[in-house]
Amino acid sequence: MIILGIETSCDETAAAVYDSSTRRITSNVLFSQVDLHTVYGGVVPEIASRSHLEKIDVIVTQALGQAGVTLSGVDVVAVTQRPGLVGSLLIGICFAKGIAWAAGKKLIGVNHLEGHVFSAFLDADGNKRDIAFPYLALSVSGGHTAFYLVTGFGEYEKLGGTIDDAAGEAFDKIATIMGLGYPGGPLIEKLAAKAGNEDYFKYPRGKKL
Repeated sequence: MIILGIETSCDETAAAVYDSSTRRITSNVLFSQVDLHTVYGGVVPEIASRSHLEKIDVIVTQALGQAGVTLSGVDVVAVTQRPGLVGSLLIGICFAKGIAWAAGKKLIGVNHLEGHVFSAFLDADGNKRDIAFPYLALSVSGGHTAFYLVTGFGEYEKLGGTIDDAAGEAFDKIATIMGLGYPGGPLIEKLAAKAGNEDYFKYPRGKKL
């Protein structure tokens, strides 16, 4: 089975092709909007959705080309349906619905946080690997950072998470306050590696039972 995946939940337009017969991702194309939002210190939803509208056809075409398949050779079109920025999601969903209907293909809506939770089944080269249940998953995408206990495909329980921002959003806000720029995470990490003091805060250490 050949699956075309489309992602437009926030500030990246992405498409990938997965071949279940070889158990690997055969293409993965991404356009990052970081440069478009840097001047604002964060993602501007309207700018994000307009960029998706401009790029999505090109990105999907490149993904199919890199995989060496055409839309007629795709069995399923999968698209992020939630959570995310409403305008950005709308662009991806409408595009996916359109090409799926035109080509007579099945359409699947994907919760992209579930995608993060089960991405552990892909290695760095895009090959599917088998891991044992249960396992703990840490998701740092979207509006919150959360821990999940995963007991099976589609079976998971949220154990806890942040009340307000995700870790990345917190870094962005701190970087803005400090005048470091956007995105904040990579900048703060580089500075911490050079001049950080890991013993500045004395956190208690866990004890083995």
